[in-house]
Amino acid sequence: MTSPTPLSRVSSRTITTARGRTRLLSSGDPAGPLVVFVHGNVSSAVFFTETMAALSPRYHALALDLRGFGDAEALPVDATRGLRDFSDDLRALLVHPDVGAEGRKVHLVGWSVGGAVIMQYAVDHPNDVASLTLLAPMSPHGFGGTRDASGAPCSPDHAGSGGGTANAELKQRLADKDAGEESAVSPRKLMNQFYFKPPFRLGQTREDELVAEMLKIVVSDDNYPGDLTTSPHWPGVAPGTRGVNNALSPRYVDLGGFARIDPRPDVLWIRGADDAIVSDTSLFDLGFLGQIGAVPGWPGAEIYPPQPMIAQTRAVLDAYRHAGGKVREEVLPDVGHAPHIEAAEVFNKLLDGFLGER
Repeated sequence: MTSPTPLSRVSSRTITTARGRTRLLSSGDPAGPLVVFVHGNVSSAVFFTETMAALSPRYHALALDLRGFGDAEALPVDATRGLRDFSDDLRALLVHPDVGAEGRKVHLVGWSVGGAVIMQYAVDHPNDVASLTLLAPMSPHGFGGTRDASGAPCSPDHAGSGGGTANAELKQRLADKDAGEESAVSPRKLMNQFYFKPPFRLGQTREDELVAEMLKIVVSDDNYPGDLTTSPHWPGVAPGTRGVNNALSPRYVDLGGFARIDPRPDVLWIRGADDAIVSDTSLFDLGFLGQIGAVPGWPGAEIYPPQPMIAQTRAVLDAYRHAGGKVREEVLPDVGHAPHIEAAEVFNKLLDGFLGER
């Protein structure tokens, strides 16, 4: 009899909560400490299956698909609520009687946008959080259109953030379910060039699985990337009110209040040193792209500098530390935006050690 493969330890089911239907992955001991993984943009819970399989079976690990991603229901995203649609969906899942998490403190692990989602959850429910692991997290001041560590906007309408900043060809290829890599902006190229630091590449079977998950994203004005408005300010587009990318706009997201939550669960911040997505020189930030000449008409650094994403996260976490919270930062060399996949052994050891101390 052969031993089970690690991924066989992760099961999948559908849960319907008061806020909609989602896929829920689970592993480990249902009576053990609860660890919940929250994915980022253009991905799904399946990006965590190998991490969940490697986690000590003494933990009860869960990962959900956020609305409009993976196998979750294609519910609209009200961007004017910032990340609260996602945070509230997570809350509805954790209090669902079939999940068994109500009344228990939860260890939260959030990747990219998911990092900001779990910060929002901690702001909304600080008494219910045992710890936070911020994995290459989006800035607490959103994505795009801010000029300094405090998150001050480059223009009053937050131009350069929101649904209008998504690459039009990528949007179309996601809608067309393009699993190839002929185009430089295909979903597969996006993952291999930016989620991971080249030349890192997964085995073909796992790569195909993750690309298939990316292609499940719902492309619409209510989901990805969302609607837009025009702006008199460079680069000419400003956030609308619907959809994922607008929900990430600093017009609606400001997690500076995370520094003031009480009680203050311990925080582990893990990021890749060569992350090209969440960075002070992000290749997805129009301020930086304008500075290097990739987007025409850039008005200069005095008007529209690159967004200092790492500096913004550090400022909020420094304030959290100064208020009495504990923060540990780990920067993994030669790693991009997905440390849990690119440097799985190192990440798993860091996570296991962090959780084991709490």
